[in-house]
Amino acid sequence: MLDRAEVYNFIRSRKLAVVSSLGPQGEPQSALVGIAVSPDLEIVFDTVKTSRKYPNLKADPRISAVIGWEEEQTLQYEGLAMEPDGEDLVRAKEIYFGAWPDGKERQLWPGIAYFRVRPRWLRYSDFAAGRIEEIFF
Repeated sequence: MLDRAEVYNFIRSRKLAVVSSLGPQGEPQSALVGIAVSPDLEIVFDTVKTSRKYPNLKADPRISAVIGWEEEQTLQYEGLAMEPDGEDLVRAKEIYFGAWPDGKERQLWPGIAYFRVRPRWLRYSDFAAGRIEEIFF
């Protein structure tokens, strides 16, 4: 069974994820985003308020993601997204800028926003090795 450090290292070694949120009529909508991860396995990403995912996640914080696809290894991730503020926003930006130093320039964009996602369910799969593990929170 994967431990928290192994999951953290797996996510940290990947820079991109496909995230899915629910649109206004409940339809799934997906987007590729650059991610960072905290030691608590929280994912942080930035977006602009004119994106589809921004109003989707403000209305319904449920989110899913697929992280990694190289060498048939992947992590399915489900959680709850929130737009941090105050000290929580400062912490989220520190995590994000650690993975994406160019994000410091993007924070000046009009309408930039950050989301922090707390995991609720994870499934790691290594199809080449025939290994699938579920992790619940």
